[in-house]
Amino acid sequence: MQMLIPDIENNVPLPRNATEAMPALSPKEELDMRARTIKVLADLAGNTLAPTQVHIEEAETLAREMITNPKMRPQFNQYPNETMAYLAGMVAQTNCMLVSELSELKMYVINRLIMEIEESKDSRSRIAAISKLGEVDGVDAFKKRSEITVQIKPIEEVEKELLTILEGIEYAVYTEKGEEIAQ
Repeated sequence: MQMLIPDIENNVPLPRNATEAMPALSPKEELDMRARTIKVLADLAGNTLAPTQVHIEEAETLAREMITNPKMRPQFNQYPNETMAYLAGMVAQTNCMLVSELSELKMYVINRLIMEIEESKDSRSRIAAISKLGEVDGVDAFKKRSEITVQIKPIEEVEKELLTILEGIEYAVYTEKGEEIAQ
């Protein structure tokens, strides 16, 4: 049997430990990685991950903290596998695209506002829905806009237009006493 020896380069720095070798991950990336690892290890061992109510509450609390403070770097290693798996499932459910086009989402919003207008019992809710519908881009019922048209013309053309306007002005010259001077 032939022995294979890999080609090892000289002067290549190696990390001191596994933590140093890991790339910097966002909390979501780290959570995804941990969840995949937990799932693979549970499958290999033949265990099922069944979170208890305590695990669910821990995951929900951690999710709320992560939402309120996006810069927070949770210490995921202090939580049990069931909490991590449940949290990863929560993140995966909320981190998906519900509509393929933004126009579909806009149509949904418009339809829901119209439904709210038609089915609302009190006038306050109807007026609020109508005002929100009027603010939707494309409806623009309450937008105040002014348009300015800018024309760029050569100076010769502008001079001709001004002279034409000035020639068309009828004027009279009066003295200080208010008498008109004939021209």
